[in-house]
Amino acid sequence: MNQNRSIGELIRDFLSETGQLAYFAGRFFREVVRPPYEFREFLRQCYQMGNRSLVLVLVTGFIIGLVLTLQSRPTLIEFGAESWMPNMVGISIVREIGPVIIALICAGRIASGIGAELGSMRVTEQIDAMEVSGTNPFNYLVVTRVLATTLMIPLLVIFGDMIALYGSALVEYFKGGMSFQLYFNKVSDALAYADFIPATIKSFFFGFMIGLVGCYKGYYCQKGTAGVGKAANTAVVNASLLVFFVDFMAVFISDIFY
Repeated sequence: MNQNRSIGELIRDFLSETGQLAYFAGRFFREVVRPPYEFREFLRQCYQMGNRSLVLVLVTGFIIGLVLTLQSRPTLIEFGAESWMPNMVGISIVREIGPVIIALICAGRIASGIGAELGSMRVTEQIDAMEVSGTNPFNYLVVTRVLATTLMIPLLVIFGDMIALYGSALVEYFKGGMSFQLYFNKVSDALAYADFIPATIKSFFFGFMIGLVGCYKGYYCQKGTAGVGKAANTAVVNASLLVFFVDFMAVFISDIFY
């Protein structure tokens, strides 16, 4: 009986959290078109989330390309399909592996950072002070950050995909003697617009979800230092789960149309 009640409470909490997040998203879409427009803060957030995440994304992408090629190469050699390595790696990285892995990396860094930052502002009553002074903290704190993540995550995915393909080409150059020009010619022949369009579109949704969840958890953070840590932790978990959910929906929809 207690177990059934605990499951019911979990379901109730999940539905409540989903409804509150949907309301938060609706408020974002209302505020994003309402002046004043914080362009300077938006650019600052783009720098914070894009430039400062670039090194981590490039290192991650490079390792992805190296590991994927090193792990796949023995199997392709066994079947005599070593020449298909650029095609397989290019399609895998551009379609799925690159966007999802880089979005998860950004969820860990950016969503937790936003949750901790806004949570600290809520705990120290800085957000309350902004509301009392007549400013719009939601526009300044939330809208700018969500727009920045929505714009910067696709750019980070593009850079990550490029360096991942370079890492794969490096392995093929040293192990298979394939030139870089031949490798990238094979990759470009294997890829089509149907590979780039769904991956790019879902990257925007990844960025939107990461920014939205991070802002939501931080903006409604509970009082106390423990609440800040919980906001940062749950922001990462929820953002990562939403990345997987958005990826599933994108693959399902693209499979229907393409």
